[in-house]
Amino acid sequence: MNDQETQSKDNYFQQLAEISNAMSAAHGRDFAIGTLVLAARYVAEHATPPAAEEAARMPAVAQP
Repeated sequence: MNDQETQSKDNYFQQLAEISNAMSAAHGRDFAIGTLVLAARYVAEHATPPAAEEAARMPAVAQP
């Protein structure tokens, strides 16, 4: 992992911490946890797989 990628990931963790704290303050800890769990589930079910995984799931093309 390079420094730019590390910094990008750190920025996302910081954003998640900030929004988690805001949700907890506004609606309680259970709401914040539930929302983050639902977000993780959404990502798991709808995220685009990496190209290698996607290629592995495609049917093999018959060679002539």
